[in-house]
Amino acid sequence: MEVLIAVSAVVGIIIGGLVSFLVLKGKKPEPEVKVVEKVVERGIPQEEIDRIKEEARQEARVILEQARKEAEEIRQRVRKEYEEKYERELERLRGEFEDRKREIEEKRRELKELESGLLQKERQLDRKWEVFERREEEIYKREKEVRELERQVELKEMEILDREKRLKEQEEEIQKLKEKELLELQRIASLTMEEAREEILRKVEEETRLEAIKLMKSIEEEAMKKADREAKRIILTSVQRLSPQIAINYTTTTVELPSNEFKGRIIGREGRNIRTFELLTGVDLIIDDTPDVVTLSSFDPMRREIAKEALERLIQDGRIHPARIEEVVDEVKKDLDDKIRKMGEEVAFELELHDIDPRLYYYIGKLYFRTSYSQNVLLHSKEVAHIAGLMAEELGLDAKLARRAGLLHDIGKAISHEVGGSHTDIGVELCRRYGEPDAVINAIKAHHEEEPVRYPEVALVCAADALSAARPGARRETLEAYLKRLEKIEQIVKSFEGVANAYAVQAGREVRIIVNPDQVSDEDAYVLSKEIAKKIEEEMEYPGQIKVVVIRELRSVEYAK
Repeated sequence: MEVLIAVSAVVGIIIGGLVSFLVLKGKKPEPEVKVVEKVVERGIPQEEIDRIKEEARQEARVILEQARKEAEEIRQRVRKEYEEKYERELERLRGEFEDRKREIEEKRRELKELESGLLQKERQLDRKWEVFERREEEIYKREKEVRELERQVELKEMEILDREKRLKEQEEEIQKLKEKELLELQRIASLTMEEAREEILRKVEEETRLEAIKLMKSIEEEAMKKADREAKRIILTSVQRLSPQIAINYTTTTVELPSNEFKGRIIGREGRNIRTFELLTGVDLIIDDTPDVVTLSSFDPMRREIAKEALERLIQDGRIHPARIEEVVDEVKKDLDDKIRKMGEEVAFELELHDIDPRLYYYIGKLYFRTSYSQNVLLHSKEVAHIAGLMAEELGLDAKLARRAGLLHDIGKAISHEVGGSHTDIGVELCRRYGEPDAVINAIKAHHEEEPVRYPEVALVCAADALSAARPGARRETLEAYLKRLEKIEQIVKSFEGVANAYAVQAGREVRIIVNPDQVSDEDAYVLSKEIAKKIEEEMEYPGQIKVVVIRELRSVEYAK
């Protein structure tokens, strides 16, 4: 379109020039002024002058019209020539465009072929890489197998050396026995037939007794191994089937407030409300800068529960004054007794112990507000009951009796802080009062080794009690006892010769021992770990197990100067 406009403009300019040229070359009339002057000079009349002017104008119009027609023809001819030239040029450009287009299509096909070739090569590389990875994995597995075989070969070599040593000792012993037999034969040669028969019978009897003892020992060791495997299987199966929560109680409880203005209402005028509340509940009410929160502090969980419930009711009611505080605290105490009894009943029904005396429900529920090394006693008792019951089912014993003994083995802790005496004596008295079987009484006494175990179910309760107490995170010990235990572990380890240093880590569940490589060999390090573990077992009491790691490292250092 732009080319067409340019061509038209050029054609117009050419045509205008041609018209001007033709007009200048043609019969151009003289100006009117000169004609008038000539007429005046000649004395021609005015009418003639007007006629001449009119004829001149007509002639000029005819000339102009002819010039226009000729200019139009020239313009049409030039336009046609330029259009034909434009069409030829356009056709030429179109042909070049088609050629370029074909070249581009050809290049595009070549690029596509190149791209497909590259993709194919990339896939081939991926397949080769996968093959390399598989081969690398196979090589890694083979290296691992080789290392395992090397380790087995080393063990076999050590075993062969040990056997060679024993064989040498046996050869020496056989040689000594031969010499002894030779002396014995020399002595027997002087005996009578009866004396020789008695001597042979005595030797046969001694040999038979030795073989019987070896057989008994072998059978006993095999039985112990089998019993140990079976016991581990039963314990693992029982513990894995049980997934209880670990509840740790602290000495404080927080209560959220609807707004910060309740702090002033809880304190009351001149502190009357807070003094009344602390006097009636026996807890310390801590009000600090923490927004919308107050803290209840007491070592007695039941008092904290009463105070928490009472404070929440007072906040909900909105009326906080000494008389209302006293009224609400009395209501909460009455409601809490019913709640405790209901809690004990639910636990008994959960363990399918429907024949327990209902009067024991209150004491069972009260265990929820007692702690042992910060472990909730009720949850601990439930866990012991579940584990003991599961192990009893695995062994074909009375699972219900095991659960009953497990639930009640710490029942004395419910009122041990209210009545004088140990919790075992109080628990025995409670259970006897409410007609519990002798196995339960035995479990209460035996789990603290105050009397021997008389029932297999009681043995399971003792084991379950140890498992529940040793569960990681279940109990906490005082900082002083914790530090003493770590110091004791390190002290025992450092008493062995060749120990350079020792570190008790992982809260005392692991001890890492650095030995002097000049004094302790690799074989001695293995023996040392066994001896240290044995001494720790003999001299210490601890939950769970302690991992003994002996580290022997030889460093050679030299400086290049």
